[in-house]
Amino acid sequence: MTSKDRMSIDTVNDQPALRYVRYDGSKESQYLSSIRQLISKDLSEPYSIYVYRYFLYQWPDLCFMALDAKDNLNGVIVSKLEPHRGGPLRGYIAMLAVREEFRGQGIATKLVCMAIDAMIERNADEIALETEITNTAAMKLYERLGFLRSKRLHRYYLNGNTAFRLVLYLKPAIDAYSSADMGF
Repeated sequence: MTSKDRMSIDTVNDQPALRYVRYDGSKESQYLSSIRQLISKDLSEPYSIYVYRYFLYQWPDLCFMALDAKDNLNGVIVSKLEPHRGGPLRGYIAMLAVREEFRGQGIATKLVCMAIDAMIERNADEIALETEITNTAAMKLYERLGFLRSKRLHRYYLNGNTAFRLVLYLKPAIDAYSSADMGF
């Protein structure tokens, strides 16, 4: 294999090829600071270290990273899965960020799909998230993946911006009058 062949394998759009990995809690000292820095640069909410640990300690298998060959963090998704108000098993995408110079290469789509697939494997009924109504790139990404606008949340964020709650329904709705409930 020539160096030119290796270069075409190792790079995409003149950027180093990325590895997509599940977060590993044993490497917290290596990645937590980078995760916080990347997310705080892009998201409007100022999250404390405890918020990150809440997600990463309880649901490390639902958090994924895009790393380059030198293990630099270029994208991350942080999510969870738990029963919602005693009802459906709801996945929740809490944070998604991609370094600005890596945007437009499908990294966010890949990370979201990995999180969705992991939640489906764990029998999620639906997946929810909030995003600022002004974040058109995020809205397009999620709607392209099948998320639906569920609710408009006026002045939801600390900066005063309004959000949309988006939901991806993974299973058919349970009909309150189904034949199973009626003894048929």
